[in-house]
Amino acid sequence: MGRTVFGMVDRQAKRYAADIMTIPANLDGGFGALIGLDMVEFDRAGARSVGRLTVAPEHLNPHHVLHGGVMYSMADQGMGAAVYCVLGEGESCATIEVKIVYLAVVREGVVECESRVINRGKRVIALESDIRNGDRLVAKALGTFAVFPIPAR
Repeated sequence: MGRTVFGMVDRQAKRYAADIMTIPANLDGGFGALIGLDMVEFDRAGARSVGRLTVAPEHLNPHHVLHGGVMYSMADQGMGAAVYCVLGEGESCATIEVKIVYLAVVREGVVECESRVINRGKRVIALESDIRNGDRLVAKALGTFAVFPIPAR
């Protein structure tokens, strides 16, 4: 069964998304594929998403630990997916900012990022992401996304 862009099914969203992604959406494609991120869960009712990544040698920095940019990218992509759970028809979004706190090093295994909407305003959405390696919280991110109308074509 094909997945639609972040669970969106309305025609306008599909037309807009077709410009940036293949429909049905390959959520493992694009930048996510570059880092090996697999978006595995979209919960429209809970306004959340989950992404997973298996740590590989190309993800490690010179100190042989997971590069912070990989975890940051997981949070940004996960937040974007969670935002799509609460967007209305004719709305799109873009990252305003993301702040991340790295709490522990990761050397191997699977890293999972759960992102949640914590406040939906008219033009700004606030989110948080928890990044875990097994049961260990390894990073926490807080971000905001702008909401704007999809431009007429």
